[in-house]
Amino acid sequence: MLIHTNYTVSKDVIQQSIDNIQSNDFRVTINQPTGDFFYDPWVIKPQYRDTPWEILYDSLEVDNKGEARIIHLHGGTCYSSHADIDDRYHLNLSGNKCYLIDLDNQKMHLLSADGRWYNMDAGRRHAAANFGNRPRYQLVVRQLMTASKTASVPIEIISTIDKEDARFLFDDHVSPWLNRANKQGIIDDFNFDNLNNSLSFKIDQEFLQELYSIIPQGLVLNEKVCG
Repeated sequence: MLIHTNYTVSKDVIQQSIDNIQSNDFRVTINQPTGDFFYDPWVIKPQYRDTPWEILYDSLEVDNKGEARIIHLHGGTCYSSHADIDDRYHLNLSGNKCYLIDLDNQKMHLLSADGRWYNMDAGRRHAAANFGNRPRYQLVVRQLMTASKTASVPIEIISTIDKEDARFLFDDHVSPWLNRANKQGIIDDFNFDNLNNSLSFKIDQEFLQELYSIIPQGLVLNEKVCG
């Protein structure tokens, strides 16, 4: 689930970044999009330029960097099982007895501030837990999604149930499939409408029935009319 990369940063810069944290919010985004949220590159926000956060951000020398967030997890807490449509890069910054938990394979990955970036397969159902007494901070970077040359059928997935239940069902049943589909290059134009609690994308006609088969009760898949 976690594969180490060759990209590293010094522990001194990590500590300087921790000392520079100005918010205890659960998530803080340090960069901004240049175009489409999921497909186009992001650049660091002006307020984080010439700070240790820019050094951390630039130490990940890849071309597919999307949204980069500082994620804060209090000691003695965890978050719910889920999967993500886009894979992530992880740099652990602090914490003790912190784990990323691969629920699909029933494995726990100890997280330490070792100064190394990791490539995470976020399509597996997972959770994170902080069993320690200190806050865990991570810098987590979304990987840009892959544009498809074959996706042609526009579809929409909407909810008929409570928003929180719908999100859990979607992450449990649909996100793992979409993650694999993105890697296969069979979906495109992915977009999430937070206001209406719906999402849309295009899919390769060949895989449409497969997608229909995994949609759980409470979510509805509609083929959109073009023109």
